[in-house]
Amino acid sequence: MDDLVGLTADPLDGARVASVVAEVGGGDGHSGAVVTFLGIVRGENAGRRVRHLDYEAYEPLALRTFRLILDEAAARWPGVRMAVRHRTGRLMPGDTSVAIAAASAHRADAFAACRYAIERVKQIAPIWKREFFEGGDVWVEGATADPHDETAREQAYRRACV
Repeated sequence: MDDLVGLTADPLDGARVASVVAEVGGGDGHSGAVVTFLGIVRGENAGRRVRHLDYEAYEPLALRTFRLILDEAAARWPGVRMAVRHRTGRLMPGDTSVAIAAASAHRADAFAACRYAIERVKQIAPIWKREFFEGGDVWVEGATADPHDETAREQAYRRACV
C-alpha cells in the first residue's frame, strides 16, 4: 500500500479508517471538511441472508485504478485530497469492505469527491465479489465500464452531485 491507495486482507477497523482520514486530512489547517465513506457487508441482500462475501482483486491494476480515480477527483475538485482502501478475502456481515476519505477546504467538495470515488470504484475497479447466502452462492457483477469511457465518468459525476 502507498500512502493514498491500498488493498488489504486485514480488517478495515476503526483504527485503520482513522489513519485513512488522518492521511488525507493532514492536520495542516487547510481542511475544513473530512468526509469518510465506509462500505459495510450487509447481512441480507436480494431477500437472502448473507453468510459471507469473498472479494478478489487484480492488485496491480486495482491500485492503478484507485490512483486514476483520485486523479480524476483532483481534476474536478482541485484541493481535495483522498484515500481509498479496499478489502480482499473473506468478509462477514458487519465487516467494512471499502473505506474512502476525502478532505477539502469546503464540505461540498469533500462530499462530492467521496461519492464520486465510490461510484467509480464500483464502475471500473478490477474487484470481484462472490456472495455466499443460505442455499447457495453467486458472483455479483463487478466493474463493467472502461476506465477511459467519458460517458461512464459523467454518470459517476452526476450521481456524486445529485
